[in-house]
Amino acid sequence: MSGLRVYSTSVTGSREIKSQQSEVTRILDGKRIQYQLVDISQDNALREEMRTLAGNPKATPPQIVNGDQYCGDYELFVEAVEQNTLQEFLKLA
Repeated sequence: MSGLRVYSTSVTGSREIKSQQSEVTRILDGKRIQYQLVDISQDNALREEMRTLAGNPKATPPQIVNGDQYCGDYELFVEAVEQNTLQEFLKLA
């Protein structure tokens, strides 16, 4: 897989995960950055793929990947936005 991917889930009881996922997609959409949303709730293999890329067997969405390079999680994403280093964080620069 190539390009920017945001691993998310459409099935969660966690208000925090839902909020974080929507904030990530809202910011990417607002900056007109193209990405593919990968719904890990549809297939356990996708959940495992996300956790392998993140290097964390307990990683939860949202997780951001560009190609086969792990970019980071929600906290790192927000930090990059605040520091105006989003392009570098997303490995687009």
